[in-house]
Formats: sequence, structure tokens, C-alpha cells
Amino acid sequence: MTKYARKKALVAGEATGIGLAIAKRLVEGGATVLLTARTDAERAHAVAELGSTARVVTPSAVAAALAGDGGSGFPAGGVDLLFADAIPTARPLLPHIGDGGSIVLTAPTPCPDAVRALAAELVSRGIRVNAVAPGCIESPGSDAVPLPPLGRLGAAEEVARAALFLATEATFTTGARLPVDGGLGRP
Repeated sequence: MTKYARKKALVAGEATGIGLAIAKRLVEGGATVLLTARTDAERAHAVAELGSTARVVTPSAVAAALAGDGGSGFPAGGVDLLFADAIPTARPLLPHIGDGGSIVLTAPTPCPDAVRALAAELVSRGIRVNAVAPGCIESPGSDAVPLPPLGRLGAAEEVARAALFLATEATFTTGARLPVDGGLGRP
């Protein structure tokens, strides 16, 4: 599948769960992917999951990788898509996002006002900023009781699909926060 061919994506802040699920879908779709992982164990796991089609680096090595330095194999220049766990993770990466790009925040509780403020800040560059708000997502050792209205825990893959929709398909959407929580946040 080449749905994301010619796209350069950076997934920062989480190399497990949702971040890894996003990176997998991007790689499967033909994107060039740079994923950050904090620990040696996370890096080894991500490399095993993604293979050689993605680059996995420490957070401190992102700037060098984006500049094409350090033998990362990631092409130099700006990224088209940034997936970050939170605004503090995304903010230092803003200079690396190409005009017309997209940012999707993936933390469970992105502040709607902060998402809208960052979207307003970047609108002059044509960069869209949105967020997914995952809740009741299955992870090792998680047993949510009570379950959300849909009656089951969600999967990281389901959050990844929503994040990719916001990044690539929702081209007239910015400043939005999309709950991916099985109906937990419904009024």
C-alpha cells in the first residue's frame, strides 16, 4: 500500500502503544518514518516491530536525524506529519515541520484550548494542529472497570487510525480534539 508514499513523518514522545501503532500504519502505507524511543529496550522493540523501513532514535538525536546527520538514514529536510504525545514534545520540533504539514497530539488529555492556540499560532504556515483524546485503551495490565459505553477497551490501533485520519484526510480541520474513548466522554 502506498497511501502515505512521499510523506515524511516523525512520531515523537511514545515508542510503545499508540505511537508504535501510528508508526506501523505509516510504514505500511509507504511513509518515511522517524520514531523516538527513550530507552534501549523501547528502541529494540520498535526496530523489531518496524524493521528497517523506519528509523528509531533517542529524543536527543531527532534534530541530527532530521538534518540528515549521524547516519540515521532519514532524509534531510522538514517533515510533513508530526505525531507527538503533547505540546511540550511538539513545540521544539515546530521548526522541522514543513509549511502545509500536520500535527496530531496523542496524549489522553490534550487541553482543547491549548490545541486551538497552537493551531492559531501555526495557521499562517498552513500547518494544521489537531488532537486525539484516547481513553479506556487496552495496555498491558489494564483492566478498566467499568467499561465505556461500547462495552470493551479500545486498541492502540484504533487510536492510530483516528490520528492518521486527522493528519492526512481531515484537510479542512484544525484546532479539533477527537475523543477516541468508546463513548466515555459523551454527555
